[in-house]
Parts: sequence; C-alpha cells; structure tokens
Amino acid sequence: MTLREVAVLAIGDPVPGGVADAGTSPPVSRVGELLAAGDPVLVSIEVSPDEDEAALLAAVSVYAWLGVEAFRVPARHHAAVRQALDMVASIKGTRQPTLSRRGLA
Repeated sequence: MTLREVAVLAIGDPVPGGVADAGTSPPVSRVGELLAAGDPVLVSIEVSPDEDEAALLAAVSVYAWLGVEAFRVPARHHAAVRQALDMVASIKGTRQPTLSRRGLA
C-alpha cells in the first residue's frame, strides 16, 4: 500500500501492507532509519486516559514533520490528531491552509 495522505488508524488496527511499523513511540533515530529506507512508516502512540492530550499531539507533530505517513492512536484522539497533521502539512507547505487571512496594519 502506498500512502498518499497521512493516515490515522485506531490502536489495534493492522499494519497496512508495504508500511514499515516503527513501533510504539519509537526514538526519532529509529524513525529516521526507516524513512531513509524509502517505505511509508507507521508509528503507534498510546496514552493513558489521565495523560494530557497535548503530549500526544506534540509527538504526532514531530513524527509528521519527519515524514511519518501513518499513525495509530486511541480513537478518542482521532479528530485532534487529524487537525495537528493538517497544521503540520500546512506549515511544511504540502497542503494549503484551510483559512488564510492577510492582516494589514
């Protein structure tokens, strides 16, 4: 499977074919090695119910900036993760911002 858009999967979903599984919250160096091989990479990020969602979104943002194309996260965080991924893509210039305004002083 070749991923064209960053995918958000639920914890426990199978690894899509042709995608390298980096594991759960892997070190950046490991992710870099897998990305250098040229295959799409999947990262799983699990958080306990009492942990702050901000930590999850920060990790997703860093991995997305590096080029990870698939994420497995708890289902309750899918909408927030999708929004963070869209933001990273807009900042990188791979996607147009949803809304842009020009402020004139």
